[in-house]
Formats: sequence, structure tokens, C-alpha cells
Amino acid sequence: MTKTLTIRRPDDWHLHLRDGDMLRAVLPHTSAHFARAIIMPNLVPPVVTMADASAYRDRIVAALPEGSGFTPLMTLYLTENTDPADVAAAHAAGLIHAVKLYPAGATTNSASGVSNFDNVAQTLEKMAEIGLPLCTHGEVTDADVDIFDREAVFIDRVLDPIRRKHPDLRVIMEHITTADAVDYVKSQPQNLAATITTHHLVINRNHILAGGIKPHYYCLPVAKREAHRLALRAAATSGDARFFLGTDSAPHTDANKLLPCGCAGCFTATNTMSILAEVFEQDGALEHLEAFTSRNGPTYYRLPVNEDTLTLTRQAPDYPTHIDTPDGPVTVFDPDMPLNWSIS
Repeated sequence: MTKTLTIRRPDDWHLHLRDGDMLRAVLPHTSAHFARAIIMPNLVPPVVTMADASAYRDRIVAALPEGSGFTPLMTLYLTENTDPADVAAAHAAGLIHAVKLYPAGATTNSASGVSNFDNVAQTLEKMAEIGLPLCTHGEVTDADVDIFDREAVFIDRVLDPIRRKHPDLRVIMEHITTADAVDYVKSQPQNLAATITTHHLVINRNHILAGGIKPHYYCLPVAKREAHRLALRAAATSGDARFFLGTDSAPHTDANKLLPCGCAGCFTATNTMSILAEVFEQDGALEHLEAFTSRNGPTYYRLPVNEDTLTLTRQAPDYPTHIDTPDGPVTVFDPDMPLNWSIS
């Protein structure tokens, strides 16, 4: 039985850090294990310009623990008023590594997102020209579409038409939750990849709804049927270079999670690597953990693989149930299973 496992230091290709006191509280939980992360731009107000991204990056760097080697990889929030020239300038300066598409109203702080996709065509054309990836929150928000069908409908109504119109645009389907998304990625020969979260590898919709509502398992995109979870696990543990880790770790205080209209998101930054080691071992795929967490993402983003390493040891970890922030406690995601791997 494997007792230690050393891999290249992982990266997180989808991360929410928030701002202010919350940023300072949660950032050390990512920087302790991850070398880099794609930082989500859905602040209030959102990060929409080069100047916004530069200022936000500076606040993140200032909040890092002393001696940390963590690098935030910034993104811009795509709006119907986004200036393609500003996007190109931010990319040329090495400041941003992607642009994020939120359909208006799809998730937390997405009110400034896109409603008319024709209005962002020029920006997408410029991104294809310069090789800048588009990260998509893959859900439609039409009232007539069931929440469990939003991802599949997004592929048909939005994503596939965009890819046909802009075939050279490099796209990442973020936090996929369905077999439909896995199959779509596998069907595309180029310019498409997908991130998978830690929590969607572990929970299905029963975790949220069976035996009473569990707000700390509520996330968007919402967890789906067990068959979809198994499809995600098969993709993640396969070694297929088109799938890689994006935790979508999303801190909300317990007070905001437990409201009558509670916030969506799971805070997984603290224990993600221990959970993933457990998942990959359960599926007999520990040899593919490094690809999923440390190699596939850099390859797609055209960045070097990290030189330093992270070692996991077969020993039950001792993680807190929550972290304290000046705004209130934030619950750490409970994987609902014993964990047997610690970070050395």
C-alpha cells in the first residue's frame, strides 16, 4: 500500500478569494498547497478592466503570508461593454490569463453578465486572435429551463454556437456537473477543456436535499444525479489532458449560507488535496492525480508545470470544521467520508 505520494505542486484553475477581510482570511488556505490559481472576477463591483485587475492583483499579493510563492492569475469579467482593446492590452502585459463569461443572473454576483451574446462577438474575436482563453459558467438562466438542465441547455444554445462562430477561440467549461458536458468535451478535437471541482466529485443532489436541506452542500451549478457524479469522476481520474482541477472554492459566512435565500458555494480550499487523494485512490487512479491537479491545467493555459512538489502522506488529517473571519465563521466543506491523506 502506498504510504507517501509526491507530485508537482498543484494549481487551482478556478478560485474565489473575495476581497477585504474575507480575502485575507481565506487566501492562506489556498497558498499553503497551491502554486497558482485562476482568480474569479465576480466582485462587487466586478473586475472588468485592466486597471481593475491590476488593483485586485495588488490586494491579493499584499494579503499573502510572508514568504509565500503563490501567484494569482487574473481574469476579466466579460460584459456587453467590454473593450476588446483593453482586454488585448491586459493580456499583452501578462496581467490576465483568461476572460470569464457569466450569463446574467447565473450565480453569485453575476448581474453584470451577458444577456445578448452578439454584443460580445468582437471581444471573442479578439481573444481568439491573441490566444486568450474564455472561461464559461455553463448555465442558461431562462425561467423555463429546469435548474438541473441548465448546463446541458447551455451547451446546445450558447456554447456550441459560440464555438462554431469562433472556432479558434480557446474555451474552458468551468465546474462541469453533467455527463453531457463530459461527452461534449470528449467530442471536440481541439480548443476545449473543462475544470471539475472537488465537491462535484464527492456529492450528488441527495447530499443537498435528502433527509432535510443541507445548505453547506448547496452550490451553483447545483450537484446533479449520481450518474453525473460518476461521469465526472471517470473523467477526472482518467488522465485525459482535457480535464483538470478548478476547485470553485467559494467562501460564504455561515450566516449568509443559512439565510432563507442562502448563498451558493462550497469552501474547499482547506482540504481539497486530501479529498482528491481519497477519491483517486478509491477509483484506483492515484497515478493520475498529478495530471489532474498539476499538469493538465498548465498545459492548456500554455504555462510551465511547477518545479516544486507537494507530498501527501497516508495519515488521517486534522482539518478544522470552520475558519474564523472578521465577517463570521466559514464552514469547511465536509466530504462525508473519512480522509486518509495528509499534506506533508
